[in-house]
Amino acid sequence: MDALKVLVVSGSSRTGSFNRQLAAILAKLARAAGHDVTELDLRALALPLYDADIERVALPEGAATLRRLFAAHDVLLLSSPEYNAFPTPLLINALDWTSRVPAGDDLPNGIAAMAGTVVGLVSASPGALGGLRSLMFIRQMLTYNLGMLIVPEQFALSAAAKAFHADGTLVDPKHEESVQRVVHAALRTGLAMKQR
Repeated sequence: MDALKVLVVSGSSRTGSFNRQLAAILAKLARAAGHDVTELDLRALALPLYDADIERVALPEGAATLRRLFAAHDVLLLSSPEYNAFPTPLLINALDWTSRVPAGDDLPNGIAAMAGTVVGLVSASPGALGGLRSLMFIRQMLTYNLGMLIVPEQFALSAAAKAFHADGTLVDPKHEESVQRVVHAALRTGLAMKQR
């Protein structure tokens, strides 16, 4: 089996957030399956709020960095919280900037770099829906706007404040199984796409 290159991202900007903990589990599962994993903190890209005036002067380096990462990875595993039923501004802004990167350096433009990437989606929230409304929005944005391939399996972890042990593992084995299903579906699809 060829190892996939897997990019793991949390849409949360908060240190120690539930979604950062969930992203760490995604990364651990992908590594355990024998794949090469890169964990990305979107805050490290230091992207300003998208502004065409800024873009006209100079594209932020963080946008080009994210374009390179998408071009270099087969699978994206994404854990994102829900802010008022929407994905986080951090995540949307990063995708907006990346979509604006022109082709260059032997790489396609930002949208082409993201197109065809296989995606597994999870979320965590203290609320009863676990971030499910945000996942629907993300699924639509990534599929229709950016041409990514999102696997049908997804997981929304509700009551997240009580869902983790102190070491970051999940309390309920059924939750762990649900996360595994998402990861395995994304990896299985990624391998199938790579062999095409």
